[in-house]
Amino acid sequence: MITLTTDFGTQDFYAGALKGAILRRVPGLQVVDITHHIAPFDIVRAAFVVANVWREFPEGSIHLIGVNCVYQPEYRFVAARMEGHFFIAPDNGLISLLFPQIAPTDLRNLPADTSEHFAVKNIFASAVEYLVSGHDFDLLGDHAAPLLERISIQPVITPMQIRGTVIHIDNFENVVVNIRREVFEQVAKGRPFSLYFKRNDPIVQLSANYCDVTVGEQLCLFNSAGFLEIAVNMGKAATLLGLKVEDVVEIVFEVPANAKE
Repeated sequence: MITLTTDFGTQDFYAGALKGAILRRVPGLQVVDITHHIAPFDIVRAAFVVANVWREFPEGSIHLIGVNCVYQPEYRFVAARMEGHFFIAPDNGLISLLFPQIAPTDLRNLPADTSEHFAVKNIFASAVEYLVSGHDFDLLGDHAAPLLERISIQPVITPMQIRGTVIHIDNFENVVVNIRREVFEQVAKGRPFSLYFKRNDPIVQLSANYCDVTVGEQLCLFNSAGFLEIAVNMGKAATLLGLKVEDVVEIVFEVPANAKE
């Protein structure tokens, strides 16, 4: 099974040509489009999308990530192996965002002629053909380490607050923040909190579902990926609340009663 995540869009020929090149080499493959609407060159969003979908696919799946495929001298594409899955992407920080601790033995350089226009088409198709044929991953190419690193933005944590950043706005304009449930619970220790953002009134309780509040009311919850999400029931939170990617949000926890005394 092959998955495709790209910034190619669907109005041009790129996504179709890539699929055609793959199926011409290996007819009958099952090709699943994750999305072709990653914002151009946005490797952070691409890594976020792939990170939250790849484990849903069966072991042995090959995940192609065609985002920010800018061809420059010494530009390269790499293959990665993780938990029985394979990932093929340009070496532009994507893989390091997905797998910050990946072992060098699970990385391979891909043979590539990056002088060719739309080189990603044949690079991806050749790698798929090689892997689907059952050839040894270790012989796919030279060792690729070290990768170009892109360090993800991490929340700032103190005993009394967590300062996070908006990392994604989904199709419903729900706002995803880089604060995971386990981090929140570790710092909160059951204490009440206030979630501040822009000049909006703070949110002071967690919801389990969007419908926990009345239509048009703001809320926060932890989504299926485990990230904090700011939403509006039946509304577009990003527009209504004035939030965009890279905006800062802050959770402030109540001082314990014994600490006030």
